[in-house]
This record gives sequence, C-alpha cells and structure tokens, in this order.
Amino acid sequence: MDTNTIATLILVISFFVMIIARFPIAFAIGISSVITTAYLGLSLQQLVQYMVGGVNVFSLMAVPFFIIAGELMGAGGISDKLINLSNSIIGWMRGGLAMVNIVASMFFGGISGSSTADTASLGTILIPMMKDEGYDEEFATNVTMTSSVQGLLIPPSHNMVMYAMVAGTVSVGRLFLGGMIPGIVLGIALMIYSYIIAVKRHYPKGDPFSIKNVLKTLADSVWGLLTVLIVVVGVVTGFFTATESAAIAVVWSMLVSFFIYRKIKIRDMWHIMERSLNTLAIVLILISTSTVFGKLLTYLRMPEAVANVILGISDNPYVIMFILNVLMLILGTIMDMSAIILVATPILLPIATSIGIDPVHFGVIMILNLGIGLITPPVGGTLFVGSAVSGVKIERLVKTLLPFYAVMVIVLMFITYVPEIVMFLPNLVMPVLTP
Repeated sequence: MDTNTIATLILVISFFVMIIARFPIAFAIGISSVITTAYLGLSLQQLVQYMVGGVNVFSLMAVPFFIIAGELMGAGGISDKLINLSNSIIGWMRGGLAMVNIVASMFFGGISGSSTADTASLGTILIPMMKDEGYDEEFATNVTMTSSVQGLLIPPSHNMVMYAMVAGTVSVGRLFLGGMIPGIVLGIALMIYSYIIAVKRHYPKGDPFSIKNVLKTLADSVWGLLTVLIVVVGVVTGFFTATESAAIAVVWSMLVSFFIYRKIKIRDMWHIMERSLNTLAIVLILISTSTVFGKLLTYLRMPEAVANVILGISDNPYVIMFILNVLMLILGTIMDMSAIILVATPILLPIATSIGIDPVHFGVIMILNLGIGLITPPVGGTLFVGSAVSGVKIERLVKTLLPFYAVMVIVLMFITYVPEIVMFLPNLVMPVLTP
C-alpha cells in the first residue's frame, strides 16, 4: 500500500477506535489528526495554524450569540408562555396535551435552536403534566423528544449556521427559510400519529376552544416569539447578517427576560453564561479539531474516494440520496451532531451537488438526519436528557420510540425526494439570481 492509503487507514481506524473507547469526540478527532500528521511527516505547526484558522471566522460569531439567546429565553419564562399559547390553540383535541407538546416545541425550538434545550425545558413541565392526565410516561417522553427535533429545522438554528460556514457558498437566510416548512411537516406528522394513539388509548381532551383565550395567551407570549421574527426577517431581508442578527437576539432576549417576563435576576446571569460557555467550548474545540481533520481528508483525497465508491454503486440520483441518508443516519447514532456537520459536509455535499441536489436542500436533509440521531442510542444526547427528565430507562424509551422513528424517517424520505418542500420558500423569498 502507498503512503496515502496507509495514512487514510490510520486516520479512520484510530478515530473509530477512540470513539468505541468512549473518548470525547473532539479528542478523538484531534488525536487521530495528530497521529496521521506525524506519520505523513507534515508540519505540526501548520496543524495548529489550521486549528486557529478554523475558529477565526466572522460568521462563526453567530453561534455563541445564538447559544446565549437560547439560554436566556429558556430561563426567562418563555416555556410557560408557549405552553399556554399552544394549549389554547390545540389543547381541545383528543390527546390535547400531546398536541400542545408538539406545537410548543415548534415555537420554543424556533427560539432555542436546540433539541436538548427544548426537551430539558419543556419536558420538565409537560411530561409530569401528561402523566397526571393519564398518559403513559414513555409516550409523554417520546413525544417531547421527537418534537424537539423541529427546533433544529425551524430557524434560527446555530447548526444551520455551522453548516453554511462549512459548505462555503450557502446563504444562511436561504437555509433558515428552507427549514421552516420541513419543521412544520415534521410537527404535523407527529401530531397525526399522536392523535391516532390518543384515540386508541382514550387519552383525554383539554378545555374547549376559545378565541378569547387564544388572543390572551398570544399577547402574553408575543415578546418571546418576536425573537424568531426579528432574526429571520432581518437575515432574509439582508438588513443584517446572521452574526448581527444573533447579537440582536441576545439583546432582545435580555430585555424580554429581565424587564417584561421578569423571570431572571442579575444573579442568574452567572449560571446562564456558565451553561452557554460550556456549550460554546465544546463547539469551538470541535470546529478547530474538525478543521484539521477535514484538511487531512482533502489532502488524502478522501472525498473523491468516497464519491467514487458511492457513484460506482449506482448513478441513479434516488439511490445515491438513499445511500447518503443511510450514511448520515448511521453517523448520527455514533457521533456528535456538530462534529458530523463539520467533518461529513465536505465529503458528502459534493456528491449531492453532483447529482443536482441544491446545497440548501442537502443541508436540511442532513440536519433532520442528525436530529434523528440525537434521539437514537448509543450517543443520542436528547435521548439521555429525556430519560433523565422523565426517569424512564433508556431501554424502555428506545423500544417505544420505534413507531416515532418510522414517522420521522417517512418525513425524511418525503423531504429528500420532494425538494419543493425545502426549496419553495427560499426560491420564493430569496431567489438565486443567475446571470
């Protein structure tokens, strides 16, 4: 074998060995990169320069701001307001609390942009509430976890910002618009399934519908919902960049949390910033080490090799997209979401674009794939949070999650093979001008 082949094996095998050995993902990426760099005789100084260059990107500044804004709104009483709003809109149906859970996730996820934050915040309120009303605890937990994936698709989402950064030429505004309809479609699909289960198990209805109550709860929650509106409209219209919109979201979130909802005190800011910095530290070290990993993959011509293998199996775009979906689903079960976006995008995106898939379309497909991975063992972060919040063992949750997985995969296939679901809004609001 030649040097490049041996180096590729060292890089890939050492990485997966460390993953199996439960190394933190950032360390697995970084150590395997250092070992491979040393074998190739490349400069370790250059490796460090790549790591620094990976985080020295202006658009990346949006990520910490979105993380802080999500933490502020999560701690600032927005959860209660959105639950009340959702209950007034759809709580009257059979299985009303399950519907409320899904709609609240649609609202809250759009603010936090985090599946785990959604599950932790809404789950602590809604899971006990659903259990008290006679819902099975596994069903209540599963609805909370699966609906939280909407938050990854409905803007603003810092994961989409990271994808846009890695993809290079993708508009964050078009990505935000592309995720809206798929996020809503996912919510509707989960609501249909939940309604069927609610009828079958005779789950209770909520209070009768009242337009007066809807208007009252909307007025209470509108300040939090404006966070999403300010960010998305600002980015889509080009009034400010994604980074500027994220900074404005932080300022707005502080105003709402401190002076309107008044759920946060000055002393709480320390804990909010601590949680934000913990998340940010993980994201930044992943970005820096993944930059080196990506450079090595490019140096070793791995993207071309993977593309040749996949294109060698079939030249049918439908088959190729199916293979890419399977790959991303598998990766999502064993790796952190941010790491996959950073490492896999340079490899898989060129394959997708070569068969005519728009980078925005592929980005939404990737985000949903990895969202499913967040509720799938062995590394599903949202699954662990849901188990911790509800007290239900992961083994029991996974068994009862199987129908939910099926619903989400059906939505994934629908989004994959009907691109208009993703591309309708971006092409309508922010069309790409061709010379």
